[in-house]
Amino acid sequence: MSAPATRPFAPSFTAPLYVGSALNPVNSSIIATAMVPIAHELDVPVGATGVLVSALYLASAVAQPTAGKLAEVFGPRRIFLSGIVLVLLGGVVGGLGQDLAALTVSRVLIGIGTSAAFPCSMVLIRRRARDAGLDGPPGGVLGGLAIAGMATAAVGPPIGGLLVGAAGWRWAFLINIPVTLIALVMALRRLPEDPPSDRAHRGLRQVSRRIDLPGILGFASSMTALVIFLMSLPEARWAALAVFVLVAAPTARWELRATAPFFDFRQLAANGALTRTYLRQALTLLGVYSVMYGLTQWMEAVYGLSTLQAGLMLLPMGAVSALLSRPLARRNLVRGPLVVSAATMLVGSLGIMLLTSGSPAVTLVLVSLVFGVTSATTTIGNQTALYLAAPPDQIGTASGLFRTFGYLGTITSSVIGSIVFRDGASDHGLHRLGLVLVAAGIAVLLLTTLDRRLMRRPADHPPKTTDTAPHTNAAGTEPAAATPHKETRT
Repeated sequence: MSAPATRPFAPSFTAPLYVGSALNPVNSSIIATAMVPIAHELDVPVGATGVLVSALYLASAVAQPTAGKLAEVFGPRRIFLSGIVLVLLGGVVGGLGQDLAALTVSRVLIGIGTSAAFPCSMVLIRRRARDAGLDGPPGGVLGGLAIAGMATAAVGPPIGGLLVGAAGWRWAFLINIPVTLIALVMALRRLPEDPPSDRAHRGLRQVSRRIDLPGILGFASSMTALVIFLMSLPEARWAALAVFVLVAAPTARWELRATAPFFDFRQLAANGALTRTYLRQALTLLGVYSVMYGLTQWMEAVYGLSTLQAGLMLLPMGAVSALLSRPLARRNLVRGPLVVSAATMLVGSLGIMLLTSGSPAVTLVLVSLVFGVTSATTTIGNQTALYLAAPPDQIGTASGLFRTFGYLGTITSSVIGSIVFRDGASDHGLHRLGLVLVAAGIAVLLLTTLDRRLMRRPADHPPKTTDTAPHTNAAGTEPAAATPHKETRT
């Protein structure tokens, strides 16, 4: 189905993409306020409920690029709808679950299901832009995805606090049912049909070759082992690290020999702009999520705020992120937002090092506001850089890996939080967290300011009118300057 010539990105097309893309970040953070009530009702230690967080992170880290690859091969609409159905099933299982095992299964289903939305959305958007003849990224649409994908994460804790406080912890799962039903109806009615499947490639062997099933299984196994090892720190599970090494080595060898690899090492080595985008995203989200979880823990344990109050303290971060994301995205900027992201991460990290239990509440709000700017600018800058740097026929897998690297940053933030607060939350632990984030902010700043691709002017990258050049303006600063009027219609 070709895109309408006048409004290729009408709300009827983008709305289901935004709703679907919001499900993963909201589910990532909404569980935070339900963990203590779940532990009390199920009569398990509070620490045991941490598996509900790690299960979704692990499932998402593995499923994001897998969903992107499947979308490229079988069609983004099919995979998008399949993901929504899995989230619906996960909501039902979690809402009716009677033990921690059932809730863990629910979180795995939700993690896998919500992972389909972002890579499928990027495939659909890229194809729609190609059909509409756009020269540059559809900035307004990418801005909407940024709001759905990052800003909504900050509203998860307050939403969870309200739901759990008013209706009980089961609504942290049941809320997925009405939202997914809405998304399912919109997607069925509005998303364009996928091309018919090629019957010559329907056999199991042909399908396995097209999606690189051995590569997917190797990636999933090695990533699972790596995440388990990271989450076990500081009590290291060396067996998990050994499994990672034993599986990753033959998987890398297989991928280097595969004709259509799932994890294209050669592409990452050749496409430095894409690789640096992944690294910037991981390091910056390490900072943002350290604030969302580490600062929240400190506010509750040391500063004396309730769970709901601590969640409300993070609302400015989500609000600022949402307000800045769309106008920034419409301009299709990359380098400017990324420099601002690194600078504000440094400022916010220094602010964390100055906080104490006697600090006025306004200083906590100011730190939240600063990291709200970080959240918006890193998401916009890196997401646009991803759109430009990824080969068009691999945008789904590349988008999934983009999210996987983000999850590695998120998981690492929880590891760092558990280390600095190992003896309990304290001012000293918070200051150590801030010091780590300063180091990460410096690394992000260097990755941005020393990146020659980001310093090139738009004129150095001649605009293309087709979607056949995979590295056109791979990380330019204002790549769509030649077609600003087209972008404002999105």
